[in-house]
Amino acid sequence: MSFGIFSVPPAVNEKVRSYAPGSPETLSLQQTLQDLRSRSVEVPMIIGGREVHSKQTRRIAPPHDHAHTLGHFHEGSAEHVEEAIDAALAAKPAWEALPWEQRAAVFLRMADLLAGPYRDLINASTMLAQSKNPYQAEIDAACELIDFFRFNVRYMTEIYRQQPESLPGSWNRVEYRPLEGFVFALTPFNFTSIAANLPCSAALMGNTVVWKPANTQVYSAYWLMRLFREAGLPDGVINMVPVPGPVAGEVIFKHPDFAGIHFTGSSGVFNQIWEQIGRNIGLYKSYPRIVGETGGKDFVVAHASAPADVVATALSRGAFEYQGQKCSAASRAYVPDVLWPEVLERVRADLQHMKMGGVEDFSNFINAVIDEKSFDKLKAAIDEAQQHPDCEVLVGGGCDKSKGYFVEPTLIQTTNPKYRTMCEELFGPVLTVYVYPADRYEEVLDLCNNTSPYALTGAVLATDRYALDLATAKLRHAAGNFYLNDKPTGAVVGQQPFGGARASGTNDKAGSSLNLLRWVSARTIKENLLPPTTYPYPFQG
Repeated sequence: MSFGIFSVPPAVNEKVRSYAPGSPETLSLQQTLQDLRSRSVEVPMIIGGREVHSKQTRRIAPPHDHAHTLGHFHEGSAEHVEEAIDAALAAKPAWEALPWEQRAAVFLRMADLLAGPYRDLINASTMLAQSKNPYQAEIDAACELIDFFRFNVRYMTEIYRQQPESLPGSWNRVEYRPLEGFVFALTPFNFTSIAANLPCSAALMGNTVVWKPANTQVYSAYWLMRLFREAGLPDGVINMVPVPGPVAGEVIFKHPDFAGIHFTGSSGVFNQIWEQIGRNIGLYKSYPRIVGETGGKDFVVAHASAPADVVATALSRGAFEYQGQKCSAASRAYVPDVLWPEVLERVRADLQHMKMGGVEDFSNFINAVIDEKSFDKLKAAIDEAQQHPDCEVLVGGGCDKSKGYFVEPTLIQTTNPKYRTMCEELFGPVLTVYVYPADRYEEVLDLCNNTSPYALTGAVLATDRYALDLATAKLRHAAGNFYLNDKPTGAVVGQQPFGGARASGTNDKAGSSLNLLRWVSARTIKENLLPPTTYPYPFQG
């Protein structure tokens, strides 16, 4: 029981380490990488706090060195999903009854553990199994996740403080109950921070969770579960079950206690999930919360007034950091003809200096794409563009999977603004540019707005304030995160709440109180301090 109205520690964004050559932080991370590479880890399911093994195991290998084995994970079955649901429901009464400050303390401790003793471990595991360079791992697996833990605690308190007015004679209050049932978290490979935040944001608000990480992220997910346990998260609050998606869906979406899904992944999968939930709507105790961040075909529009070096940098960083495997990565660009020659020269120079290889060499900017399926899809798109009369591959285009799944940063110029690489999500280091006449800027804004079904991120580059204002108005619904004179990636918790609309998801803004509100169900309580003693009203005379 609580005896006080408590204030939580101030939420401040975690400082990003630079990993300069020879620095103590670099040497420490390199040692952790070496340690993890030197041993094979067996990754169990974690159900109700127990390590659960199955007869079916799958190998974990670095995408940049697929002959090497990091370990094996135990793949679950329908029975394991049912066990995880039972464990989540069994843990629910005690967890939701725990005072909010006790829940907050668990996640604040997670933040401090990750900022300290777990930082190298989570970063190194993300680098090895998801093929991220040290900076990309640092801004994701360490800093963004630390920020999620700390800022979500602050947002929780802000939500709880939102209370109604009370007039003399009564006291009105609202309590923010966790959802009735369990939450399903279905998470992606590309961000360890997202993979952790999807189950953790729901858990912070008093829910218990069944978590299915992506097979290609299960290695760092295992170390996250170790972090959660050390921070004091009770058994059964988050249950990790790597299992084929259709197997999980068949059990979860038919369960009467299914209360909601927190999802990041493809639009196609999200559409199937929504349809499945709709078909089963009569089975549930409550209408499930459906929260999803899905695909993107993120754009950069340059105006003739933009400096060429700013445009080139936005393209090089926005399109090719983490091999373009960010939901927010720039994958289509519109550049005016008066800027294009200099922009092309600068981007070409950037790409020539981007080293590609394994994550163990910290001088490599580009690493491997996540798996063979992704590699084959990207190679097919590049091969098609090389043969298509509407396209010219200006830089890159090389693909080699003999050692790892390496796709060179590739720049395509097209004369057809509706060519498929301008419209379809590829999720890799491929940027397609359409060069337009500088005097047709307004037409290009309309073109940009209508080309893709997605609306996740986008950027407009200009020094002309009227051009920026026009773009802000015309592209109002084209991006949930809209950047002026910046690349379309790099949202920071507490600064740029993240999410998109249209085919890019429900826009529930991870990294803000808007997301946490989805994991509670409000109850209004009115207490009459002076209840009436007779039934008649004055109008009756």
